[in-house]
Amino acid sequence: MPELPEVETTRLGLLPRLQGRTLARIAIRNPRLRWPVPDDLETLLAGLMLRDICRRGKYLLFDFGAATQIVHLGMSGSLRFAEPGEPAALHDHIDWVFDDGTTLRLRDPRRFGAVLWTHDAARHPLLAHLGPEPLTSAFDAAYLHAQCRRRSTAIKQVIMDAGVVVGVGNIYASESLFHAGIRPATAARRLSRPACARLAAAIKQVLTAAIAAGGSSLRDYVHSSGELGYFQLQTRVYDRAGQPCRVCATPIRRIVQGQRASFYCPCCQH
Repeated sequence: MPELPEVETTRLGLLPRLQGRTLARIAIRNPRLRWPVPDDLETLLAGLMLRDICRRGKYLLFDFGAATQIVHLGMSGSLRFAEPGEPAALHDHIDWVFDDGTTLRLRDPRRFGAVLWTHDAARHPLLAHLGPEPLTSAFDAAYLHAQCRRRSTAIKQVIMDAGVVVGVGNIYASESLFHAGIRPATAARRLSRPACARLAAAIKQVLTAAIAAGGSSLRDYVHSSGELGYFQLQTRVYDRAGQPCRVCATPIRRIVQGQRASFYCPCCQH
């Protein structure tokens, strides 16, 4: 599933070519995504200039002024620029055609993504209850410690909770906990303020590195240029069960938490 770094990489790839352009039309070939694509999407947005593309958690927000288009890439979705005259493939469900002929195309094989619109993004039900962005000052040691103190669940589950902090997916949670020296199954309320400071800093570090690497190309994800992301080549623990830790050479262990695989070093993480 595209997580925060993949979505941010997509945003950064789209913005230079689309900001300031006027949307000419929308071609909807299959409206049956996670929620049906609204019938009035083209009527509402066609003829409007795209002012900006923002991101909230894993949601892309296309600011057309009078309305905001919300796009979620689901499990396997991607947004990329189609070449002039390039025919749509089986899973290419939506095209946005701009006034200069640029075509943005949504591909979503599993159709778990979403394309919606709103007049007030901050109050939309999908966005209103999200936690802070991890790369902002709102997410710090004090905030994380306050969230952890009242939770007995495993810390990995806590940092993957979008109501606590957005965008820390499975790969990045395992990697952040390794950098912070914390085992994924540790009860959140057991973390001290210094441990929360290490973890908050590690989350920022890991996500920043992932964005710089273009995200992680696992399964179907590619970014808007069609290129792959390479963060998965840098991972210290994720998907490395049985392999030696890159720091101490102890074999990496794998456990299952909430039906998701977690990876850690039993020596480096306490």
